[in-house]
Amino acid sequence: MHDFYNMRRRRIAELEPNDAHRALARLEREFSGEVLLVTQNIDDLHERAGSKNLIHMHGEHRSALCTHCGDRSPWEGDMSLETPCPACATVGHLRPDVVWFGEMPYQMERIYDALRAAGLFISIGTSGNVYPAAQFVQEAGRAGAHTIELNLEPSDTFDDFDEAVHGPASRVVPSYVDMLLKS
Repeated sequence: MHDFYNMRRRRIAELEPNDAHRALARLEREFSGEVLLVTQNIDDLHERAGSKNLIHMHGEHRSALCTHCGDRSPWEGDMSLETPCPACATVGHLRPDVVWFGEMPYQMERIYDALRAAGLFISIGTSGNVYPAAQFVQEAGRAGAHTIELNLEPSDTFDDFDEAVHGPASRVVPSYVDMLLKS
């Protein structure tokens, strides 16, 4: 298990944010209202693009969780079953701070509060079949938000959106952000 996440952590360091990541950071900086980015991705590409107000609902590759003491700490290198927790020094309980199947995603109360308060909900690059995120469009729509899907192709929840633009995220997200900031 650790080998898989160690390899992924090393690969993430080699990746760069794309135009969609940079456009979302620009939206956060320049939009007159509040922008909260909720991501299922566990990489740090949004942060490296400049986003600051975000929730990693499925955790982060570059964070460690000690199942013994509950400490969460930034993590850069490899970890193994022999790696001691930086907080309590217990061995055998350190794991990547990511949500595994059957575990509850992080900050769900904050996410649902934001969905109920949103005037605009944009879903980007999702299949629409991973729950609970797949139901976010319905939650935001019930609360009165205008809902938009920006996706490579129609998602499983496509019919729940008020509006949709399909194509590569690196093209449709910057274009949509430009339109939002001009209006």
